[in-house]
Amino acid sequence: MSADFETIFNHHERSVFEAVKAASARFSHMATPELLADVACVALNRLPPRYIRHEVDFAFYLTDKERGDNERAISDAVSFAFEFVQARRAMRARV
Repeated sequence: MSADFETIFNHHERSVFEAVKAASARFSHMATPELLADVACVALNRLPPRYIRHEVDFAFYLTDKERGDNERAISDAVSFAFEFVQARRAMRARV
C-alpha cells in the first residue's frame, strides 16, 4: 500500500505567498527572492497549520465568518512578517 503524500499541503501556503507578492510593492527595498521567502516563512509560522488535500474540500466547510477571519489572520501575519524581517535586516546591517 502506498500513500499519496504529495497531495497534502498547508492551506495557508498559497494565500500567504499571494499576500507576500502583493505586499512586496510596498516593501520594494525587500523584494529579493531570499527576503520574500523569509517573510513567507515568518508569516506561515504565525498561522495555525491547516493541512488539506483538495482546496475545494476546505473551502466547502468554511463559514463566511471563518473565511473572513482567515483572510484577516493572513493579512496580519504577512504585515508582521515584513516588519520583522525588515527589523532583523536592519539589526544585521549595524553589526
